[in-house]
Amino acid sequence: MDSMIYKVYDALKTSTLIQEKVNNRIKFYEYPPTDNMQGVYIVIDPIDTPRPGDFADNKWLSDEYFYQVEVWSKNLLDTQAIAKEVRQVIWKQLGFSQYGTGLDEWDKETGIYRDARRYRGKEYVVI
Repeated sequence: MDSMIYKVYDALKTSTLIQEKVNNRIKFYEYPPTDNMQGVYIVIDPIDTPRPGDFADNKWLSDEYFYQVEVWSKNLLDTQAIAKEVRQVIWKQLGFSQYGTGLDEWDKETGIYRDARRYRGKEYVVI
């Protein structure tokens, strides 16, 4: 697991709103149980492995990352508020921007709302 996923996690933990609504239900790769889900969950999923970028003198200067961050809950307002907070935190703290299409759905059988957004960003490397 790359260190950037931990940076995303740590950045999300700094938010008061996320601490209040999500607490310790931020997961990597692991989806919440849908049979008796309580509270709000955040799932961080890498979409691609880090890729080299920003080349100079035949060396790469940055690693580019592509993540999907999903918010799951049985409360539409909580799902929307946390998804917007995730976007703000990831932009302000990591400089990652929302990229491409996402997913906004409600599962009638489970009553779970899911907001999935994709983010791209980079980190400069020391070579």
